[in-house]
Amino acid sequence: MNSIPHQRGFTLIELVMVIVILGVIGSMVAVFMRGPIDAYVDSSRRAALTDVADTTVRRIARDLRKALPNSVRTPNAQCLEFIPTKTGGRYRADDTAEALNFSAADSSFNMLGSNAALPPGQRIAAGDVVVVYNLGIPGSNAYLGNNTAVIAATPTEAGSPPETTISLPVLPAVQFPLASGSNRFHVVPGAERVVSYVCSGGNLYRTASNTFSPTSCLATGAILARNVDTCSFDYTASDLQRNALVNMVLQLTDSGETVSLQHEVHVSNTP
Repeated sequence: MNSIPHQRGFTLIELVMVIVILGVIGSMVAVFMRGPIDAYVDSSRRAALTDVADTTVRRIARDLRKALPNSVRTPNAQCLEFIPTKTGGRYRADDTAEALNFSAADSSFNMLGSNAALPPGQRIAAGDVVVVYNLGIPGSNAYLGNNTAVIAATPTEAGSPPETTISLPVLPAVQFPLASGSNRFHVVPGAERVVSYVCSGGNLYRTASNTFSPTSCLATGAILARNVDTCSFDYTASDLQRNALVNMVLQLTDSGETVSLQHEVHVSNTP
């Protein structure tokens, strides 16, 4: 008589017991793993907030270092305004026709040096604005157009060493009110004549205007940072013709994590 082999396997009760035991072990492991995982997520969130805040204040600092002397101002604690520059130079100051005339309206003047030798982003072009000796006071205030002139044509070069001829508008003719003690002038890009940084609604905005009219701290333009909990700008001009200090405080908050940065930028106000 042939014997029939017996097959054995897991019973339903054994399978349920295994599942229960694995669930208990998994719960215990999860309790010990939750702390390190939460710490890693929180650390990553803080690192991301720190990176955004650091990049933002460095971007503002880079812009401020190119600000026209005596043009930085803070209409309120959440708004910073200034006139950016793309380059500068020295104008010819002598009795020749190529010199910049301050006693009467002038249609052109020579810049010492070659415009073509400048980096592409700093070359003077038609539509840019020449500013001479900006003091930020009545009679010498670029915001009011007292000491500005739009470049009328593409600059030309001649001579050895080369000099660059910068054409000014003929109608209306321009007469700059005050000469610079060091024969300096600054050039403001035509497309960005006033730049403002504004904190509003949890965002930090960078707004550029192509006119010298103040932007009135409008919360428009490119968003540089989100999750902005607090920000403030403070401008201290210790000496009208030498230097000033901009103090920035930026605080970002996301999912209960908060990062605060304070950054100071030295601004040269030598016109």
